[in-house]
Amino acid sequence: MTVKTLSRTAILALGTAILAPTAHAEGDLYIYSWGEYTPPDLVDKFEAEFDVDIHIDTYDSMETMVAKLRAGAGGYDIIVPGDGTMQILIAEDMVEKINVFAMPNFAHVDERWREVYWDPKREYSAPWAWGSTAFVVDTDVVQGEYDTLAVLFDPADAVKGKINMLRDLNDVINMALRYLDLPRCNDNPEDMKKVLALLQTQKEWVKSFDSETKEPLVSGEAAVSMSWNGYAMRARDEKPSLTYVYPKEGFTGWMDNLAVPKGAQNIENAKAFINFVMAPENAAMITNYARYSNGIKGSDAFVDPDLAAAPEMTPPADVPAPEFIPVCSPESIELYDRIWTKLMN
Repeated sequence: MTVKTLSRTAILALGTAILAPTAHAEGDLYIYSWGEYTPPDLVDKFEAEFDVDIHIDTYDSMETMVAKLRAGAGGYDIIVPGDGTMQILIAEDMVEKINVFAMPNFAHVDERWREVYWDPKREYSAPWAWGSTAFVVDTDVVQGEYDTLAVLFDPADAVKGKINMLRDLNDVINMALRYLDLPRCNDNPEDMKKVLALLQTQKEWVKSFDSETKEPLVSGEAAVSMSWNGYAMRARDEKPSLTYVYPKEGFTGWMDNLAVPKGAQNIENAKAFINFVMAPENAAMITNYARYSNGIKGSDAFVDPDLAAAPEMTPPADVPAPEFIPVCSPESIELYDRIWTKLMN
């Protein structure tokens, strides 16, 4: 079966009927995730084995997803939050406690991803994929050394006007803090003034703030773009001159997780899907499709061997380890929000 995608507009247009218990017939599963992130073959396999129809709706940022959940958007059985977002959702009691640690296939989860800062006992979430956030350069345009964030914040003339930044306030601001050699989760107003000044200057050379990074890179509209390593690999498949850069100043690491939002109508189907995804051969489908590591032991045997050797999957030995960033203090969050609002206006 093919993936059935519902637009958010279509869901809202159906009104309260779709949110009524009778609308969620046995055999449905509604997923809210990033675009181009759920492997069609994984969907087909689960649908065939469990006689469940999967419906997928997509968002363009974690902020969008959280805002809709806070506003009471219903109809979803599975969401795919990042590590920091997962921490927020648990703290605000917006996800179901489903005791992932007790599911049969949790035995396959790599020890590194069992006791994690956002969900120490794995009561609420299971691994989906993990990777890094850095940037991509088109080597046909960018000349000289490009292993530095200066490519984004002090660009050459050939790059000016051809920069794409993620539409993600945390990733953008944290990258600016690294370039300025300032700590993340920064609540120092003077430091954050420097960040705002840097980003406002850079904005003159930014073509777009867009989390769909592959298209502008492949089309040539962007010569440099923030990106995630897996999406960068998919872009390189279409345009070999693209290179994912692990900057010497450091980069963000992240893990996306599967979770069940409060009030999910098809919670047993959601649990079945979560357990299903932790089987090595199924987790490998995520890596083969989305080009990210998956956190499941034994999945390597089912992963395309070419992916393991890809530069996007293996940072150089001389760069810092990825930095995982927990949720910041309220003071820091307020400063981040203020900077982002000013930057977007």
